[in-house]
Amino acid sequence: MRVLLVGVGTVGEAIAKMSAQRAWCETMVLADYDLARATALQALIGDAARFPVEKIDAGNAAAVADLARRHRVDLVMNAVDPRFVIPLFDGALAAGVNYMDMATSLSRPHPTDPFRLPGVKLADEQFARAGEWEAAGRLALLGMGMDPGLTDLFAAHAAKHLFDEVHEVHIRDGGDLHLPGYAFAPVFSIWTTIEECLNPPVEWDGTRGDWITTEPFSAPEQFPFPEGIGPVECVNVEHEEVLLVPRYLKGVRRVTFKYALGADFIAKLQFLHDIGLDSVEPVRVHGMDVSPRDVVAAVVPDPITLGDKFRGRAVVGTWVIGTKDGKPREVYLYQMADAEETLRNTGSQVVGWQTGFNPVIAMELLASGAWSATGVVAPEALDPDPYLALLDHYGIHHAMVEMEPGAHRPT
Repeated sequence: MRVLLVGVGTVGEAIAKMSAQRAWCETMVLADYDLARATALQALIGDAARFPVEKIDAGNAAAVADLARRHRVDLVMNAVDPRFVIPLFDGALAAGVNYMDMATSLSRPHPTDPFRLPGVKLADEQFARAGEWEAAGRLALLGMGMDPGLTDLFAAHAAKHLFDEVHEVHIRDGGDLHLPGYAFAPVFSIWTTIEECLNPPVEWDGTRGDWITTEPFSAPEQFPFPEGIGPVECVNVEHEEVLLVPRYLKGVRRVTFKYALGADFIAKLQFLHDIGLDSVEPVRVHGMDVSPRDVVAAVVPDPITLGDKFRGRAVVGTWVIGTKDGKPREVYLYQMADAEETLRNTGSQVVGWQTGFNPVIAMELLASGAWSATGVVAPEALDPDPYLALLDHYGIHHAMVEMEPGAHRPT
C-alpha cells in the first residue's frame, strides 16, 4: 500500500515509525506544513526511499489531491487537527483514492438551544457525502484512532460475540496518567482538546431515537477503572463514538462518552473559555489577525516533546450493558498503556502510540483485503475479529472485565 500521511506530529510520528516495520507499507509520504519536522522524522526512520517528505497545506484540497496523484498513493491518512478533515476528505476523493482519519468533521452548536439540542453533529458533513464516495468506488473510513476507533470496534465485538441484546454503550477514558511539574500541558493537541471539551457534549437517547446535548463537563461520575487504578471521576465530553455507535448498533438505548479530565484541568479550560482564548475567530493584534486558540496552541508544551515526562497509565475502554442468555450482563473492554513502558518499548509518547497503532492496523487490514468497503463508514461497519486478532499478533495489550450488573450506573 502507498500512503500519503498528512501530519507528522505526536500521532503521525508514531504511525510512520510503526508502518516502517510493516511489509504492507510500500511507500509512506511524510507530509507536513513544517518540512523540517518531516525531514527529521525521515532521518529517524532511516529509509528516505520509502518515506519521502513533502511540504503541504492541509487546508488546500487541490494541493492534497495533487500530492496524492504525484506519489500514486492508495490512501490519504489524516493525522492533523480535525479542522482540516474536510479539505483532506475532499482532496482524497478528487484524487480518486481512499481516505482515513482518526476524528471526523467538526460540529457546530445549535444556534438557539445548544445545551439541549444538537446542531451540525460530528461527522454529519462526511456522512452527507457518502453517495459520492460510493459512486467513486472509494472508501472513507472515519474515526479510526483509539477513541473513536478501537472503542467502536470493542462495541461491535461485544454486539457480535458477548451479548444477545446490547442496551447501552458508554465510553469511559481515564487512568492515572499525569505530567509532574507542568501547570497546564495537554496529553494531545490542545486545539482538539479545546474543541471537544468546550463544545456541548452529545448523548444518544434511544427512547427518543435522537441525540441530545448537555453542558460541558456535566454529570460527573466515579468510574471504577481496572488494573488497580480504581474509581476516577469522569465527565461528559463531546466525542465521535456517541454519533457513530447508534448508526450501526440498532436498538441501543443509550450511548455516552465521559473522560477523566481532572478538576484542575477543567478549571483551566473553563478559564480559557471565559476570557475568549478558545475562540478560532481571528482578532486584530498590533495590525495582525490572529486566532486566540492558535496563540494558546503556540505557548503550551507540544505533546510530542513530553514523551519522557509522562507518568502513569492511560486506559481507554467501552462499557457495554445488555443481556446474554436472558440474563443481565455488563462488561468493560479496554486498552491500557503505561507511559514509561510505552516510551521504552516503542520510542513514542504514550498517547501518540496508543492512538497511532489503530490506523496502522486498519491499513494492514485494508492492504491484505481482510477489510473492504466503499462509501463513508465508521469502524463499526467492519468486522472486529481480524482487527482484535492483529492486536494479539502484535502483543498490544487489551482486556475485558465483567462488571456486576447494576452495581454502577451511568449518570
